[in-house]
Amino acid sequence: MEPDLVNDPRLASVLDELSRREPIFHRPAFASTRADFERMTADDFWEVGASGRRYGRQYVLDVLEQREADPAEAGWETCDFHCRELGPSTYLLTYTLRQQERLSRRTTIWRRTGDDWQVLFHQGTPVGDP
Repeated sequence: MEPDLVNDPRLASVLDELSRREPIFHRPAFASTRADFERMTADDFWEVGASGRRYGRQYVLDVLEQREADPAEAGWETCDFHCRELGPSTYLLTYTLRQQERLSRRTTIWRRTGDDWQVLFHQGTPVGDP
């Protein structure tokens, strides 16, 4: 059974800003070069992939640099965004991502840095049967 998640109305603007940035690393309006991705990720950024493996910032940046725009991403759909404040200027954003037939739950921890945002952590977990 899915938990009943309710977004705090005080976080509506944060939810709006962050949901436009997801899925991370796939929004050219926010980042498309290695330098952009470096600015977008905290120095100690890491993620857990669908495989369960942990990936550090350097590995993720190397993969992003090798990857060119993937037209398959055009059909990706995001929904069910929820935002929770974790601490000063730090937020947990969760959502669902559909990539054609693949469904996953995503979690990203974001930190407000001045006028911009940085990613601290990301995880994608495949969903077998929605």
